Amino acid sequence: MAKAKTLETAFEELETTITALENPDVSLDEALKLYQQGVKLLKYCNDSIDKVEKKIIELKTEDEVNEF
Repeated sequence: MAKAKTLETAFEELETTITALENPDVSLDEALKLYQQGVKLLKYCNDSIDKVEKKIIELKTEDEVNEF
């Protein structure tokens, strides 16, 4: 079973993809593949951050309810 990708790993892969895209010798086909990969990584990062934000809001709300 494949281990889930961490947010940190996704950011590292995204940085590597961006660096590869900045290479002037990359072909148009390869640039398109890299771009698509980058979009997927960015979506994964955004989704992961959204999950964390929602969890923080839930915990904060629970904490506020428990104060009363």
